[in-house]
Amino acid sequence: MKELLFLEDDKLLNKGICMALEREGYKMTGCATIAQAKQILAEKHFDMLILDANLPDGNGFRLCAEIRKTSRVPIILLTARDMECDMVDGLDSGADDYIVKPVSVRVLCAHIQAIFRRTVTEEDKNIYRKPPFRFDFSKMEFYRGETLLELGRAEQRLLYFLVANANRTLPRERILDYVWTDGMEFVEDNALTVKIKRLREKLEEDPSRPQYIRTVYGLGYKWVDKEC
Repeated sequence: MKELLFLEDDKLLNKGICMALEREGYKMTGCATIAQAKQILAEKHFDMLILDANLPDGNGFRLCAEIRKTSRVPIILLTARDMECDMVDGLDSGADDYIVKPVSVRVLCAHIQAIFRRTVTEEDKNIYRKPPFRFDFSKMEFYRGETLLELGRAEQRLLYFLVANANRTLPRERILDYVWTDGMEFVEDNALTVKIKRLREKLEEDPSRPQYIRTVYGLGYKWVDKEC
């Protein structure tokens, strides 16, 4: 189920659109201000953002441009203004589409589906999307919520191996063989412990009590994915 964030300060319109899109099979989160949107985006990943252009505490154009600095999430801008310069500004800010209100739910759904069709590629096979994470191993982009994480090459390979084998216990020896394949004849066992520790510090809310990268004592490690 695709998850969408809808930013619109008109409460009735917000509620109505969210209910209508939920009937179409989308999981909706509504908010009314840029401040609320930023707080939600810091905690959760969405498959698409629908942003109103005019808001009490700013405008959707600037928020879109700010999001584009760290994320490629599809964005639709909604506005009551149909001037050509506004449309150009909206697209220049990084939006994938620009829709003038009022708009019917049927038309909005058509735009949403068209964007999703364009963004689905073979690279999706190398993308892990489970809140709060989005890992794109092809582009080497890793997010927790809307926060871009910096991972070294060994950390990326380690994360990929764990995620690709979600909920399976991977022996330390197998992990070492997969991660360090650069011709090194000997890798200290402690190297894996260090990489696991660093990954937890970047991914886990509380690294001392990991929810995702679990230690299976006496065996190895596993990535816990409850949805698998």
